[in-house]
Amino acid sequence: MEVSHTAHHVAHARADDLFVCRQVIGALFLEQDTRDVVLEAGDLTLLDPLLPYEGRFSLDSKLLVLKVPRRELEARVGKTREMVARLIKPVRMEDSLTSSLLAMLPSFTGKMGAISEEMVGNHALDLIAVSLAKTVEGGRPRVSSAKAFVLLNIRAVIEARLTDPALDAQTVADAAGISVRYANAALADDEMSIMRLIQARRLARCRYALEDPNQAQRTVGEIAYGWGFSDMTHFGRRFKKAYGILPSDYQMLARRTRRRS
Repeated sequence: MEVSHTAHHVAHARADDLFVCRQVIGALFLEQDTRDVVLEAGDLTLLDPLLPYEGRFSLDSKLLVLKVPRRELEARVGKTREMVARLIKPVRMEDSLTSSLLAMLPSFTGKMGAISEEMVGNHALDLIAVSLAKTVEGGRPRVSSAKAFVLLNIRAVIEARLTDPALDAQTVADAAGISVRYANAALADDEMSIMRLIQARRLARCRYALEDPNQAQRTVGEIAYGWGFSDMTHFGRRFKKAYGILPSDYQMLARRTRRRS
């Protein structure tokens, strides 16, 4: 089978999606943006539906295509134009883990709760981002790939230390091996800074916990303090600004929703 994604298809494509392709069996030749790859079982690559591409499948070929939110992936690695149609083979440990996780996702579809799905989705995006960034850096170093590594390092440091209430911009920058100014400049394209990202990730973790039926016995204060907030008034104000509702009300709403379901 041959596939042609032409300018006509591009004009009707969704701008907010990117395609992560994982070859299951057989082989597939793909060409996009002057680059081409041959995928074999376990191999990965990225396609952009806003760019034309060509594909030729072997007779026994089977491909898994994962649609990922463009904004969320680019928040992790920067612009992805230089990352399309690059071969990711499951040789390095990070790439093997990415490939293995993506292969498992179809068997989990519809079998997880909303919270678990969102957490697994975020982990999958993190792994995809690492594989893409390392692949570009391993080929021809570019400014975009350097920025991708900076963003990944910043996010990794923050995720690892979110529970520390003393976590600040200097600590993150020191652990990532860069200056605070450079880190904030790298995050600026997404209207972020180190401190805003710390706060956003803490709020997201708290929201997951407030929704999670396995944590229903925990108080709002326990959850907030557990994820690094030290001032409940500040936490409540920031949570409401982010999600439009106070955390205590959000927790009660989640409990009512679970009872109705």
